[in-house]
Amino acid sequence: MQDEQEFIQELLNSKTQNQAFKRLIKEYQKPLYNQIRNIVLNHDDADDVLQNTFIKIYQNLKNFKGESKLFSWMYRIATNEALTFLKHKAKKSGISSEALQNKIIDNLEADVFFDGDEIQIKLQKAIILLPQKQQLIFKMKYFEELKYEAISEILGTSVGALKASYHIAVKKIEVFLKTN
Repeated sequence: MQDEQEFIQELLNSKTQNQAFKRLIKEYQKPLYNQIRNIVLNHDDADDVLQNTFIKIYQNLKNFKGESKLFSWMYRIATNEALTFLKHKAKKSGISSEALQNKIIDNLEADVFFDGDEIQIKLQKAIILLPQKQQLIFKMKYFEELKYEAISEILGTSVGALKASYHIAVKKIEVFLKTN
């Protein structure tokens, strides 16, 4: 994408805003969908959260201060929207977030958009047992292949802490996969 500051100005200018936002959607729809899907796990839910994410991005562009990259700022919004979605879904169902995530994992096998095998389902079950922040770090690093610096901007955590959390998450997952 062109120079980020120039692009942000296009997004904020009422004359160029619509075209610029269409380009933003085209450029970031897939990576944001993947980030959201890694959190909510369900295709239809991910589509809903993605739509809400782009609405939030559009509504809050004027508040973007440029302290982080646009990409990181949008990923943070997508992550928060996905987590909020899961909390609301659990609350609406009258169950805990953990119980909801287990239910979602159980439904993964029936999801026509999930192309994973038995090992991938076991991996998802192992990930669910991690604390939420470790889940996010592991998914961003392992599935999205984001660099620690990008994850640091998205989550507001130091690179050192991220590396430690990722390492601990990997060890916990290895133990789970060996014992189950």
